[in-house]
Amino acid sequence: MNARVLVAPSLALLLAGCGGIARERDASAASVSAPVQVSVVQATAQQWPSVYEATGTVRARFSTVISSKWMGYVREVKVQPGDRVREGQSLVILDARDLDAAAGSARAGREEVRNAIPEADSAVAAAKAHLDLVEVTYKRMKQLYEKTSISDQEFDEASAKLKAAQAELAMAQARRAQLDQKLAQAEQEVRAAEVSRSYAEVNAPVGGIVTAKSVDPGNLAAPGTALMTIESGGYRLEASVEESKISSIRTGQAVSAAIDGIERVFGARVSEIVPAVDPASRAYTVKIDLPAIPRLQSGTFGRARFQLGSRQVLAIPAAAVTERGQLQSVFVADNGVARTRLVTVGEKTKDQVEVLSGLSAGDSVIFPITAGIGDGSRVEVRP
Repeated sequence: MNARVLVAPSLALLLAGCGGIARERDASAASVSAPVQVSVVQATAQQWPSVYEATGTVRARFSTVISSKWMGYVREVKVQPGDRVREGQSLVILDARDLDAAAGSARAGREEVRNAIPEADSAVAAAKAHLDLVEVTYKRMKQLYEKTSISDQEFDEASAKLKAAQAELAMAQARRAQLDQKLAQAEQEVRAAEVSRSYAEVNAPVGGIVTAKSVDPGNLAAPGTALMTIESGGYRLEASVEESKISSIRTGQAVSAAIDGIERVFGARVSEIVPAVDPASRAYTVKIDLPAIPRLQSGTFGRARFQLGSRQVLAIPAAAVTERGQLQSVFVADNGVARTRLVTVGEKTKDQVEVLSGLSAGDSVIFPITAGIGDGSRVEVRP
């Protein structure tokens, strides 16, 4: 009797415990099965610009190789690579002792001619004064001869003296004219010597940036041998464009450019299309003028994006795509259930992305992605 009384309360407690567990399971099941409230966007077909990307190299618009016109030892180098120079600025100084001696000799020759000019002028003046006297005497003798007051011999002597005086003046004038010619020649020699002397100082023919230096003090500079290189006139991107695309590109066309090491895309413009195809790559070289941007350097890798009309794409918000490693996926609301779709994306805009595969137009893509949602989750689309 006592055993039956003890068993009854225990059985009642066991049944009560089982009932509590069942209620907890029912509540948990109800919680799991409750749909998640989500918003969706439709994958839609859109017209996007058709963009062609070409790669290339940044180069200076002008690259000037500086060399010496005179052979001589380098005495001083005034600039280094990276320095910005102005037109006419001194770059390299050569040993000019030989040139100084030549210039000094030319100036001395010019002074010698100049010093001889006063003496020649005096000789001309003296010859002219003597001729004037002889002419007066000749006129007097001629009058006397016409009156038969003098003999033929006396008149012939007067005529001979006149001719001699005339010849003397002509000779003096010729010597003076020769000095003028010698002076002009001496002036030319002085100018030539001064020009040659100026070659001892190598100046910048243009303003720009020194990008290379191949000379140091003590080196022998020879005509035609490069001393340094100056880049000027800004920079441009020389891009290789496929032969099939060149017909869609024209001079003056606006493009966007991106240069390695510069974290932004900037506008540029096509300045030249080289009218020859590279036989190795079957590509044309298109030169694109770049704006004046700090840190641009020749030799840098760059990309140019050409807009070639438009094309139709399937697009969704870029934030709707989840990336795990190299896999890209989206959640699609399909009959009240979230389904994971692996997708392949293409080009991106500011907030949209092109879907190449995995979706069709009209698919309901869950966006924004709700926390805790997974493949197979029940969802309810908000109106």
